Amino acid sequence: MGVDRVPQLGGGHAHMCPVCGLPQERVATLDHDWVMLEPDLHVLAHLVPADHRWITLSDGRVTVYGVWPPDPSQRCRIEHRLACSGQRLPDLWPWLSALRQENQRRAERLAACEPARIPAETELPDAG
Repeated sequence: MGVDRVPQLGGGHAHMCPVCGLPQERVATLDHDWVMLEPDLHVLAHLVPADHRWITLSDGRVTVYGVWPPDPSQRCRIEHRLACSGQRLPDLWPWLSALRQENQRRAERLAACEPARIPAETELPDAG
């Protein structure tokens, strides 16, 4: 099975994500491995959890930037899987994941209850 590539400016190649079909950039890491990054996206590092920040080194490779707190002006890159609309987000913040789960349960409970119906002949009070 081949990998679809789209040529990019700057000599790199974007590979099409098999999940969402959008491009993702294959970049060499400091550990002589590869990581698929979101192309052309550079986020302020303090907005991204430490173990998900990738900074570009002078030779073009990337490495995880786990310094905390990061320099306020430091920019980083993120893996495409975090931005991929076809994949579930990893558990970056446990409290936020718990909140999302509770909101899902609440939405299901609300959907199970039939909304109250107002008879057509009932007049609603004016807001004024």
